[in-house]
Amino acid sequence: MNEQQLSKRLEKVVSYIRQGDVVADIGSDHAYLPVYLIKHGIASRAIAGEVNEGPLRSAEQQVAKHSYQHAIKTKLGNGLAVLEHESVDTIVIAGMGGPLITQILDEGKSRLEAVSRLILQPNIAAENIREWLLDNHWRLIDECILKEDGHYYEIVVAEKGAAEAPYQPESMAKQLWLGPLLLKEKTAVFKEKWLKEKAQLQRIYQQLDNASSSKEIDARKQELAKKIAWLEEELA
Repeated sequence: MNEQQLSKRLEKVVSYIRQGDVVADIGSDHAYLPVYLIKHGIASRAIAGEVNEGPLRSAEQQVAKHSYQHAIKTKLGNGLAVLEHESVDTIVIAGMGGPLITQILDEGKSRLEAVSRLILQPNIAAENIREWLLDNHWRLIDECILKEDGHYYEIVVAEKGAAEAPYQPESMAKQLWLGPLLLKEKTAVFKEKWLKEKAQLQRIYQQLDNASSSKEIDARKQELAKKIAWLEEELA
């Protein structure tokens, strides 16, 4: 991957960025995404945020290589702290775990007031992000799932608004786990991922079934059985 050819998942992220937006890329990885957005005339300006000096230097070099210092700021800071004294339309946080992304959002709540769109790509635990969005009044407007290099990735896009809108109250927990919009489409990649996950959950359940009973094990089995039943229902 480089600024000329993005990864499949970052190409999908780009598709959710509106023409002319000011974009902040948090954890920017060599500023590949901001450079791509400026190079192709998608974003009007961009911020590449990094928490460590080494990655920041790489981002600075990438921006300088293309002489884009007029359009891309490289900033050192923890999470959304890089947005102090900045106004952006869209925030991208890609390539981290769901819990870390939600921590970044939670710690940076005060800097989200002027932001109109979040594009979030967790490597794991997308349900953590959906729960945070729901709790903080961000409405899920799009989701996708894709496979790249043997790994499955979900992308979650949200705007401020009626956070409950995509969800059915009677199946909220299932939809938070699997994605309410992904459940409507049930693409081939979605089915492939969750069929594998179901087999894994069944293996774990069998191992626990062979173990000595305890309150903790029984509770875990109950949780696994519930998720297996959800998957059997949705993948039938």
